[in-house]
Amino acid sequence: MTIQQLEYILAVDQFRHFARAAEYCRVTQPTLSAMIQKLEEELGVKLFDRTMQPVCPTRIGEKVIAQARTILTQASQVKDIINEEQGTLTGTFHLGVLPTIAPYLLPRFFPQMMEKYPGLDIRVTEMKTQDIRQALHTGDIDAAILASVLEDTALSEEILFYEQFYGYVSRKEPLFGREVVRTSDITGERLWLLDEGHCFRDQLVRFCQMEAVKLHQMAYRLGSMETFMRMVESGKGITFIPELAVYQLSESQKELVRPFAIPRPTRPIVLTTNKDFIRVSLLAVLKEEIRTAVPKEMLTLQAVQCLV
Repeated sequence: MTIQQLEYILAVDQFRHFARAAEYCRVTQPTLSAMIQKLEEELGVKLFDRTMQPVCPTRIGEKVIAQARTILTQASQVKDIINEEQGTLTGTFHLGVLPTIAPYLLPRFFPQMMEKYPGLDIRVTEMKTQDIRQALHTGDIDAAILASVLEDTALSEEILFYEQFYGYVSRKEPLFGREVVRTSDITGERLWLLDEGHCFRDQLVRFCQMEAVKLHQMAYRLGSMETFMRMVESGKGITFIPELAVYQLSESQKELVRPFAIPRPTRPIVLTTNKDFIRVSLLAVLKEEIRTAVPKEMLTLQAVQCLV
């Protein structure tokens, strides 16, 4: 039994698919399958039911996977202690990021950070808030970038910066002729929103008091902010975008952007880890790289902003 084999079975359990697990582990599928089969032969049990789609762990497999997760967490901490003591930024670091943050924040700092620290292997996974919370507790990720404070006693949380919400309005909407978005202007009939479970949506619904929006919302549930933006650009409806997305827009696209009336809804962007996370030096570098990469005015909460 090897650490590598335990990593492979955790990957299959996570993705419930041998090919995706192999891709995640950066090996070929035959290699991953052979290593897991060898482990099963050594243990004398089947860990996965391969006849099911998606692949599922067997009853005994679930118990072995739970123990493997504990073993790998403890093993990684040994390496973390050494790396922290030596002050080296190397090894693998698993980072969970919300889908409404990743496309707009990661390009601002991630390539540069990888160039500065080539020995550091940061693996990013886009996840919803509840999935991130669970992954932090199980040790599947080392840290996460969220848009809310979880207030979980097992976690350590630090606000990185503050990000406003903006309206993105079709030229055919009456709201296009106004300078700001007021909550009273928003109706569900022409509104594009993410599915329930995305905190970006949930925060807006609370702020705008749109509890009844699900009764009127457009039938499409595409789940993609970028898709909603293309729909607005084509002349259909209204959606909302985070502040960093505005910096990626062309001049013609920026003409569709409208700020909210004061107080402007704003979300905290939070870096979260387990309280016993050892690699403090790595976190300090990550925080510095992120804060340097965003506009300075976003580092503090402004008087005209309201946290949601």
